[in-house]
Amino acid sequence: MSIKQKTLDLKMRMQNALQGGGQKAIEKQVAMGKMTARERIIALLDPNSFHEYDLFVEHAARDFDMDKKHLPGDGVITGTGTISGFPVCIFAQDFTVAGGSLGLMHARKITKIMDHAMRLKIPLIGINDSGGARIQEGVNSLAGYGEIFFRNTQASGVIPQISVILGPCAGGAVYSPALTDFVFVVDKISKMFITGPEVIKSVLGEEISMEELGGARVHSEITGNAHFFANSEAECFDQIKKLVSYIPWNNTKKADPFPKKAPKTRQYRISNIIPTDPREPYDVRDVIRSISDDSDFFEVQELFAANIVIGFGRLNGETIGFVANQPLVLAGVLDVDSSDKAARFIRHCDAFNIPLVTLVDLPGYLPGIDQEHAGVIRHGAKILYSYSEATVPKITVILRKAYGGGYIAMCSRHLQADFVFAWPTAEIAVMGPEGAANIIFRSEIMNADDPEEVRRTKVEEYKQKFANPYVAAAHGYIDAVIEPSETRRFVIHALDISSQKSEKSPEKKHGIPPF
Repeated sequence: MSIKQKTLDLKMRMQNALQGGGQKAIEKQVAMGKMTARERIIALLDPNSFHEYDLFVEHAARDFDMDKKHLPGDGVITGTGTISGFPVCIFAQDFTVAGGSLGLMHARKITKIMDHAMRLKIPLIGINDSGGARIQEGVNSLAGYGEIFFRNTQASGVIPQISVILGPCAGGAVYSPALTDFVFVVDKISKMFITGPEVIKSVLGEEISMEELGGARVHSEITGNAHFFANSEAECFDQIKKLVSYIPWNNTKKADPFPKKAPKTRQYRISNIIPTDPREPYDVRDVIRSISDDSDFFEVQELFAANIVIGFGRLNGETIGFVANQPLVLAGVLDVDSSDKAARFIRHCDAFNIPLVTLVDLPGYLPGIDQEHAGVIRHGAKILYSYSEATVPKITVILRKAYGGGYIAMCSRHLQADFVFAWPTAEIAVMGPEGAANIIFRSEIMNADDPEEVRRTKVEEYKQKFANPYVAAAHGYIDAVIEPSETRRFVIHALDISSQKSEKSPEKKHGIPPF
């Protein structure tokens, strides 16, 4: 056979493989409002940047007449490409081929591209759309999942790992996304659960739809398993592209700098954001936008545990991780979910050399029986642990309330914040003035002729003496009390002089965080 004939043969084989599960299966995929696996890769990556590998891999199953079936690429597409010039490794499960089920060779293709990502020190993106383990391959399917989980764990904190759920993701398959850094979901398309509705009905007698059990909104608002929610696949891909612009290739690098831009101060004037009344709420995201470059803020887990805000922005062109209490929701208190949310983000930023800016305004940890029984002690300790172990530059700005354990937890000087600034509106104390006065002056109030008047007087007395930043500043716990309009300048300077920060942790195999 001549070279020309062999080339034609290659092209024909490639054409057949590129058809996936065939036209009918593709039409069914489209009818569900979903792109095909290959369309997804093309839509996400830069034009003409995708290079596919292992196109001709064949499945290894021989039982249950599987030896008679041809599964193009064994139901998964793997390769490399770029996003805005940023190199990535990528795989996309093809639901048109045997429902994207995972068999031995399917898993080997995924683990091979994962190994590439680790060797090349570039991000890994996995697009999940699968019916789960291929039953016909038995234990080989389970072995495949185990190999993937192991690599997810090895890659954690070394390269960014991004999971995109664009179809069903059930059983053992959900643990791989759970082990990655960021999970993206799309409304009415993404499904994640350990056991499906049918199993739940047969075991517990409870009826529930797939959407109610493990839909995109469930995991974005209730469980916190998803980090980004989108209304369409196209919107989801735009979110991924934006995320990639903020993060570095690997843990040995810093995120690429962007051109410096001033905030949009006409729209976000920092001195007008916080109300005069300390009990009145405001949107802390406006404070972030008032100091970040171009007033841009890319929020993470926006719909989950909204009493704390996390996300990426830039200061002087450099990527920054923001953590901020949100007075609009539960007065910005820390609870089980918000502690988990913040702690995980802090550890991600620390792993990938992203400095942390913390904005503080909270009355403390959320009290109550439900929180205590949900393990707020253990969960609340996670945020203490994550800030304490973080070695990246840590800058804290106390905007208003910083009471009790919440003051300590939100990257105080005592957790080795590099710089702590406070606005004149800051109140740093063991508890709020009302509660403190009721305890300290209890006897005096109870024995007074006019208890309410005495209570008001003592509350005001406590406010004047303790509900301010100057007591903490007198002890050196605050580096500077600053005007709100000076916040960006002080924070940028602190970050600039901290850019070469080096901190040596005690020698150990690893810590034991309060999981």
